[in-house]
Amino acid sequence: MSDEKTKPPGDSAVMMSPARLLRILLSYVKPYAARGVLLFMTLLVEGAFITLFALSLKFLIDYAITPREVRVLALILSGLAVGFLLTAAAQVLRDYLYAWLGARILNDLRQEMFRHFQRLSLGFYARSQMGDLLSRFSSDLNAIENAVVLGVPGAMLCGINIIFSACVLFLLDWRLALCALVGLPLCIIGPKILGPRALRAGSRVRVQQAALSSIIHENLGAQQIVKAFSLRRSVVAAFEAQSERLARDATRFNFLSYITERSPNIWMLLFNVLLISGGAVLAYRGALSIGSLVSFNALFITVSTSVMGLTAVTPTLLQATGGMQRVQALLSERPSIVEPPDARRLPTLSSGIRFEDVTFGYTEWHRNLSSVSMELQKGARIAFVGHSGCGKSTNLNLIMRFYDPQAGRVLFDGIDLREAALDSLYEQVGIVFQESFLFNTCVRENIRLGKPGATDEEVEEAARAAELHDIIMHMPDGYDTVVGERGGRLSGGQRQRIAIARALVRNPSLIILDEATSALDPSTEAAINETLEHVSAGRTVISVTHRLMSVVDYDQIFVFHDGQLIEQGSHQSLLYREGTYAGMWRRQSGTVINASGDLSVTDINILREVPLFKDLDESFLREISEMFITERVPAGRTIIHEGDEGNRFYIIIRGQLAVSAMDKEGQLYRIATLDDGDYFGEISLLTERTATATVQTLTQSIFLILQREQLEKLMRQHGKLDLQVQQALKRRLAETDSRTA
Repeated sequence: MSDEKTKPPGDSAVMMSPARLLRILLSYVKPYAARGVLLFMTLLVEGAFITLFALSLKFLIDYAITPREVRVLALILSGLAVGFLLTAAAQVLRDYLYAWLGARILNDLRQEMFRHFQRLSLGFYARSQMGDLLSRFSSDLNAIENAVVLGVPGAMLCGINIIFSACVLFLLDWRLALCALVGLPLCIIGPKILGPRALRAGSRVRVQQAALSSIIHENLGAQQIVKAFSLRRSVVAAFEAQSERLARDATRFNFLSYITERSPNIWMLLFNVLLISGGAVLAYRGALSIGSLVSFNALFITVSTSVMGLTAVTPTLLQATGGMQRVQALLSERPSIVEPPDARRLPTLSSGIRFEDVTFGYTEWHRNLSSVSMELQKGARIAFVGHSGCGKSTNLNLIMRFYDPQAGRVLFDGIDLREAALDSLYEQVGIVFQESFLFNTCVRENIRLGKPGATDEEVEEAARAAELHDIIMHMPDGYDTVVGERGGRLSGGQRQRIAIARALVRNPSLIILDEATSALDPSTEAAINETLEHVSAGRTVISVTHRLMSVVDYDQIFVFHDGQLIEQGSHQSLLYREGTYAGMWRRQSGTVINASGDLSVTDINILREVPLFKDLDESFLREISEMFITERVPAGRTIIHEGDEGNRFYIIIRGQLAVSAMDKEGQLYRIATLDDGDYFGEISLLTERTATATVQTLTQSIFLILQREQLEKLMRQHGKLDLQVQQALKRRLAETDSRTA
């Protein structure tokens, strides 16, 4: 869980004005200019009728009712009836145009945002929160929709009414009209002062809403961890704190919006009283007819109502302005990976891929690769190995040009990937990820995504190559079976086989495997590896893995540590060097499964990799190796809780684990990831120290476990062993305390 207070991508401190909002919306109306003009004409018809209706009161009173002229009365009433019919028809047409234009504008904006998402580079998504991005499609677009459908049309009609009514007011009595118009500027003082504050408050509300959405989005996807680590109280506390911040900012924004709307109404009410008083005096003295006074009052009420209408849509426009600012900030994001105008199409890989002194980091303060140079030959099977976080997967990101190196070059047949057309690279690559994403559609379409337009025969051929066809035929609807969200209706092995088929349907010359089998159980992994061995024949294969058994027969193995290439060669040559790779191999291969299905240590040198046991006599190591028991743990289980007293030592035979700790605010953050051959808990064997971290399985895992009481019993039997272990423990504690300090 992350409680990081990062600035949302693309947010700007410069506030957008409502005028800027209207200009942007107008740019989206331009493709539909004819309908926009027709809409404006309907507004003119309605505005004209409202003004003439108020003016008709003068003619009714002064020229029809007072002089008792029936023909004039009938003529005026007939005109009003015709005007009503025209206005009613214009209103119906206007409502349809509102609905049509609003839907089209929102649809265009929504599609533009989605297309823009597809252009952005992976670095943007790495620094963004999904909840914040989703809120641009939900709350921000909803605010803009309210402005398009309700706010802007209402404001336009109010503006037309004010202009028409003001002109007629001067025709009736220029003195009263001048007083009315002199007073109108006073009505904008409040919005002028309070509006910018409301805009800033609205922007803060949008940011807080996005942060709250991110917390909810993150929490819903992390329920397994929340429950396993008993984090209910801390996550609820974090949610409530963010919710309170949103409530405070929303209170301020709503109050400022309401008071911005209210201030002109107060002024208009005051001027209404003053103008009626002045008009009544003029009428009493005979300087103004009764009809003119009534019409003037009706027109001024129209002006007042229109001004109030303008202020009534102010909150809607303010919210839409904040939403549009965030949408425009997103649209202004530029991808970091772009093709040059003269991008070269890559030929089919013929010689190989070369890294020349490549340095790269996902962040400014951390290097994931440092001065890496290597040659990946065409047609070879190549593996990148090392512990989690060593930089091996980063190589794949650079080969796929998901990122560009900060220094050095990645060359494809001698062509710098920064000069290449991306499609020409992706067309000849088939990639299988550790967790291959499946879309909520049928099996056939998930495979066809690898090659849009592939025929059913090509899809089935790829499925057969992935040894998936028979499995599919046993599904309820065969190739038309819907896999569910993220492939949730299928097993892990079935999902990976679909991912392999999706890669093969492209007929790639280069196959990339990014921990493609690490999340599978041993039997499924073995079957998938056999399939991969079969389908990769005659192709260049680049595999990232921490399981060395799967790359024993590979042509080239590159070993990484802390972002540096430290060893390279074949499996046998690396074992001969007795370096890092040899140590990893011993830890991963020093056990066998006995007749009872349990693991037993066959190479006691794997215990010498543990500092606590490094200097023990061989006889003691053999006795200790026989004390280990086997334990299988499913994914998502907590092995050790931070703060618990430990009494067991673990060697990971198969699996992947997350090591996490709590920060000062009670938020969990990951310290490290452990893989096959790693170990933990050695100090807990002989001390009363509590665990300083929480360890949880990320995949189904198999451990060899040594319990404290067994080791202590052996130490009591052998004084020499006791002395050696205590000396080793003392050194180990000193190293641990030094690192902690």
